[in-house]
Amino acid sequence: MEALIFELSCPGRIGHSLPEIDTDDYAAAIPAELRRESLDLPELSELDVMRHFVRLSQLNYSIDSGFYPLGSCTMKYNPKINEDAASLPGFYHLHPMQPEYEIQGALQIQYELQEMLMALAGMDACTLQPAAGAHGEFTGMALVRAYHRSRGDADRNLVLIPDSAHGTNPATCTSLGMTVMSLKTGADGNVDMTVLERALAENQGKVAGMMITVPSTLGQFEPNIVKIADLLHAAGALLYCDGANMNAMVGEIRPGDLGVDVLHINLHKTFTTPHGGGGPGSGPVACKAHLAPFLPTPVVAKEGDRYVMQTPEHTIGKVRAFWGNFGMHIRAYTYIRQQGASGLKQVSRDAVLNANYIRTQLQDTIPPAHDRPCMHEVVLTGKRLKQETGVKTLDVVKRLMDYGYHAPTIYFPLIVEECMLIEPTETESRETMDGFIAAMKAIVAEAHSDPELVKSAPHNTQLGRLDEVTAARDPKLRWLPSDPRDEESAWGSGRNPNLVSKLEPLTRD
Repeated sequence: MEALIFELSCPGRIGHSLPEIDTDDYAAAIPAELRRESLDLPELSELDVMRHFVRLSQLNYSIDSGFYPLGSCTMKYNPKINEDAASLPGFYHLHPMQPEYEIQGALQIQYELQEMLMALAGMDACTLQPAAGAHGEFTGMALVRAYHRSRGDADRNLVLIPDSAHGTNPATCTSLGMTVMSLKTGADGNVDMTVLERALAENQGKVAGMMITVPSTLGQFEPNIVKIADLLHAAGALLYCDGANMNAMVGEIRPGDLGVDVLHINLHKTFTTPHGGGGPGSGPVACKAHLAPFLPTPVVAKEGDRYVMQTPEHTIGKVRAFWGNFGMHIRAYTYIRQQGASGLKQVSRDAVLNANYIRTQLQDTIPPAHDRPCMHEVVLTGKRLKQETGVKTLDVVKRLMDYGYHAPTIYFPLIVEECMLIEPTETESRETMDGFIAAMKAIVAEAHSDPELVKSAPHNTQLGRLDEVTAARDPKLRWLPSDPRDEESAWGSGRNPNLVSKLEPLTRD
């Protein structure tokens, strides 16, 4: 177990050599009540610090070191050529305040990326400003709201959202001051068309649009998507598609051809820019021509052989400082150009193939929520396992950690009991998936023969099983030198109590 850096401290040990300050002028500028005689920082050599943080980094799980089956997140490998391109000095050292004539290469990248995303989505216009997927949702629905208001339809403030959509969709609408109506899906996992038709009929003139995730969080393609679009358009509403799951259909199907008016695209999920802690996100929004006048300002356009920034006629304003997360645009551009049209099509086919391979190999062990082929991710249900053994989905994924695998997404979507959402992505080999499948089968066998072994997992990790509820409700964020915490604490029974230092919440004093 790696000790805290404070526990490694040795009085008098330093990792730097700086000249003494020969003036007191700096102190005079600091109010007396804000000065400290001692910072109580740990004292270590440079080598001690380096080895400590390297050891901590080796405890991290990453896509570069292992299989990351998080469903809905599309945790696929990021090719390092993307990083090389983004690190080129001509891009890396740009400043967002430089004039257009000095950044023509950067503007060309953005313009061509817009064009490629529009072609893949079947849309007429695009903005690269949104900084993440949820930010893209916000921007897309802001376009919908602006469109209706420009037509004098201020009463259109209701948004229909199937319960199989991404969980951020309702929050997006609420943040825009819009009202949400949740639509229950049918037993087959599809939008219940009767429920949709009734909602439209009972709210004539009030529905601004519908936010739908295609494929849904159930890993299913919506077979009635064209009919849904037709019903909404006939009622004067628009169709927003959460494009987070484009990894299942890029190069195969264009949402714009299905009747979608606007969608966001997660560059980190579909086009391999860094995900989560690996860097800032990016959620470009593509839309049809009738929404183009409302896009955020500026958008990149081409005039002759020059690239320029333009402001759409009825722009909703800026949604992000400057031009968006430019480094992510370079990475996505590099990936798309590297793959080409045929490569992108193969990406989707392999993603769907891999998910269905896991589905069929596990269907007799942990059955899928719906007995039909899935798209890029598969939803399994541990309902039967829980009934037979008392072992829950949470226990299964905790035990997976002992086998060296990161846990998949669990208990989402909420509409599936004891849900497990698995997305292998197209980048994983059959051998990797076979290892994961074997581990899952072994854990289910353990659940029947020794359920307590699974219920108390993990056993081979640094901390053992954590009391996650206590850790979330009573976080300890600040180290204070005091008595070690009890072994049976929120940190879990697997930690050596002799190495535990008390952590207290940060306070103003």
